[in-house]
Amino acid sequence: MASFNILKLVSLKDFIPRTFELFSKKDGQKYSLKSFGKDCISGLTVGIVALPLAMAFSIAAGGTPAQGLYTAIAAGFFISFLGGSKFQIGGPTGAFVVIIYGVIARHGMGGLIVATTMAGIILILMGVSGLGRLIKYIPYPVTTGFTTGIGVLIFSQQIKDFFGLAIEKTSPEFFESWGQYIGLLPTLQPVTLGIGLGALGIILLVRKLYPRIPAAVVGVIAATLVCYFFRLPTETIGTRFGGIPQGLPVPVIPKIGWSMIRDLLPDSFTIALLAAIESLLSAVVADSMTGDRHNANMELVAQGVGNIAGAFMGGIPATGAIARTATNIKAGAVSPVSGIIHSLTLVLFILFLAPAASAIPLACLSAVLMVVAWDMSNLARFARIVRRAPKSDAVVLLTTFILTIAVDLTFAVEVGMIMAVVLFLKRMIEVTEIHSGERIGGAGLMFADSPSSGNTALPPHPKDVEIYEITGPFFFGVADMLQHTLRGVAKKPSVFILRMRDVPAIDSTGITALESFLAQCRHGKIKLIISEVREQPRKAMEKAGFIADLGAENIAVTLEAAINLTKTVDFFLPDF
Repeated sequence: MASFNILKLVSLKDFIPRTFELFSKKDGQKYSLKSFGKDCISGLTVGIVALPLAMAFSIAAGGTPAQGLYTAIAAGFFISFLGGSKFQIGGPTGAFVVIIYGVIARHGMGGLIVATTMAGIILILMGVSGLGRLIKYIPYPVTTGFTTGIGVLIFSQQIKDFFGLAIEKTSPEFFESWGQYIGLLPTLQPVTLGIGLGALGIILLVRKLYPRIPAAVVGVIAATLVCYFFRLPTETIGTRFGGIPQGLPVPVIPKIGWSMIRDLLPDSFTIALLAAIESLLSAVVADSMTGDRHNANMELVAQGVGNIAGAFMGGIPATGAIARTATNIKAGAVSPVSGIIHSLTLVLFILFLAPAASAIPLACLSAVLMVVAWDMSNLARFARIVRRAPKSDAVVLLTTFILTIAVDLTFAVEVGMIMAVVLFLKRMIEVTEIHSGERIGGAGLMFADSPSSGNTALPPHPKDVEIYEITGPFFFGVADMLQHTLRGVAKKPSVFILRMRDVPAIDSTGITALESFLAQCRHGKIKLIISEVREQPRKAMEKAGFIADLGAENIAVTLEAAINLTKTVDFFLPDF
């Protein structure tokens, strides 16, 4: 079996942005003026789609609409320019809303900028170290649990603006916020609720009847025009935030101190992990739609650079956005140039159309986010896992989901991962066995069913030879099985043969268990022979010095060779 080497995860080819391929001989000749035209159209389209979403996500997270736009511009540009996917569109997404809201509540906007910068550095390190290809191994119940939880929290956070409730500041705690909603329900504003319901209805109708048209944009424009022409009394971006500045901010390097780093490190890791998961998931979706193949490690590096750039612009965390990436592909994108044009489209909006954004009612942005929350929750998938998946997976899913809502996302992900690892170890222990055979007429040994041998009679061997077999990975979760093997032997043998033909891997704890087992055998004057050792276990045991301690002559290539070695042993029947 080929051994796994983490160094194989990284090569120089992993750090060539897809944009640079446009200047290569292979792809450069294919990229024409016609291709550029397609990228312009798709970039303009996805820029229009990103406009309301960037503002809505930032508002929901406790930021300003301008911060959302700055993030989509700066992070979106670098994610496309340096990314490992041809079609990835980066910017603020719903996955970050909950964690951003909590960071701002605890550390203020300055703390969020520092946490985003640190998350960017972590993402770059993840990409450089080759972890991009390993992110996909995060358990599905964990990602589904916190994604559904985030969807529920985003929906909950929209109640205030959707109903126009007179709440000065919504509590970041889920249950406390619903206490506020219920207590202040009499302050509901019918006009605001009507605007929200109208925008929600338009979005759902457009999605169903005209799926190619960006429904969120239509809903926001329709609600804004109605409010503007009929002078409806409702809160808008202008009345709450004072509008959007006509221009880009001056980049600012955040002030970072050790105490702040220590306090924000858990949140930074959570932001980095979410950015990695969602961006690579988005890249996988893009690959499935186009037949392309993304570069995971370069994508993480680009995500890191994009988040650092966004933080310097005073923005919020960003990642690859699945919906916008899919829109980009459907609009005819050919290369990462489309994503760059998407960022430039937002720049033009800020420079020339920022005053128009002041008239956008907050209720319609809440309607947009309610639809996003529903899509994120994917309740059908959630229910399917709960009903049909193994109970252990359902427990991980529900635990992660409940903790995301009741405590916070960071804690939920940590607990979910720990539970998933524990359950994985439990399953590995269940598939790993140490078993002996049944004597047949005193001359042979019949093994229980094993993955490779089936129910096969062993070669004849002396009665004082006991043969045991390990099947499955031999690691710390199953090491204590070997410790109890001798105790379970009914009659003390003179030779103990341990077959390892079905052990694909061993760790240091497994080797320590073998060393203890060897000591037990020597104490009982039992000769230990190991047969059929595979490549990874042999190298690990050689490096640890176990083979030298056992004696290389006691390692047999086949079971027959191991039985032949027993002929050199002076057999005796020990007294019991």
